Amino acid sequence: MSAPQASPALSGLRVLDLTRVRAGPHCCRVLADFGADVIKIDAPQGLDANAGVSGSRDGYDMLNLHRNKRSITLNLKHPEGRALFLDLAKGADVVVENFRPNVKKRLGIDYEALAAVNPRIILASVSGFGQDGPYENKAGFDQIAQGMGGLMAVTGFADGQPTRAGTAVADLSAGLYAATGILIALNERALSGKGQWVQTSLLEAQIALMDFQAARYLVDGDVPGQAGNDHPTVTPMGVVATSDGFINLGVGGDGQWRALCDALGRPEWGDHPDYARAQDRTARREEVWSLLRPLFAARSSAEWISKLDEHGVPAGPIYRVDEVFDDPQVQHLGMAQSVEHPTRGKVSLVAQPITLSRTPASLATATPEAGEHTDEVLEEFGIDPDRIAALHASGAI
Repeated sequence: MSAPQASPALSGLRVLDLTRVRAGPHCCRVLADFGADVIKIDAPQGLDANAGVSGSRDGYDMLNLHRNKRSITLNLKHPEGRALFLDLAKGADVVVENFRPNVKKRLGIDYEALAAVNPRIILASVSGFGQDGPYENKAGFDQIAQGMGGLMAVTGFADGQPTRAGTAVADLSAGLYAATGILIALNERALSGKGQWVQTSLLEAQIALMDFQAARYLVDGDVPGQAGNDHPTVTPMGVVATSDGFINLGVGGDGQWRALCDALGRPEWGDHPDYARAQDRTARREEVWSLLRPLFAARSSAEWISKLDEHGVPAGPIYRVDEVFDDPQVQHLGMAQSVEHPTRGKVSLVAQPITLSRTPASLATATPEAGEHTDEVLEEFGIDPDRIAALHASGAI
């Protein structure tokens, strides 16, 4: 029985998923949602040292991370389990793992071992700090990478402590970079006929996400600091209080500044020599905000967003998560999709944020039980039924 197809976009792509926690599973989720046959390799019951890290199997996190996958159990520390994994690698296109670098070498499933049995294999490795170097075997989690990659030093208010982002940005971006690397390697393999080793890390991904903040230092030697809710280099772009809450205001250019002044009923500010140019407004950041705050405090958030929309001034509400999914544009975009779970019934999960006109992603199946597809998958790979029975008996699967 073949896996239910989420999308035909990556049909025929076989992926062995050795990942745990978030970065690696997110990479594989992208591939699975676009139709790859992602086979999650779970440890047999009682052998998974990471059990519970992402919550229960039918909890929100595991349901969101591992939908559209199949699951087999396999003990990589068992000699017969390792031999079986190498046999599976012969018939796979991609292996994704996020062990510490020394683990896969110790298990005998590093790139050299995989390429020896399948020269077309693509191994994608996601680590905390890279596959070699002084930190290669250092333990890494998202928040560690946020701190080391510079994000926490530019997040929060200037008089406060360094602040983490409210979601796992290093993990998730590393997963996206890994998925991107896999797709690049697959395209190159179509030309060369050869696989290769794709590597990324939480630290590299976090530094890449720093983007213009990192470039400020590398190009100009300018070390950015914490700017609270203000944009670090553009004014007025940030959070402003209204009569009943807060909104985000985003005035990027001089034309938008003049449009804002018209919306506020203060057109004379638009061409005022102290504020007309972007660099002058930023140089007088607090002065500009002191002009704006009393005006915004006089009306509600909804009134201001309506007024600013009329004038083409970028602005938006600041939602709680429940409000996010109640927004009509979010509903129109279909950012929550449902899948049927055998015990929880219909559950809604976060959709892929990419739309393809002919082969869009979809949610076809819920997170499988550990080992739910072991015999089915092994038979598809051509493993003899007697060998499957022997593997069960030995504890290798």
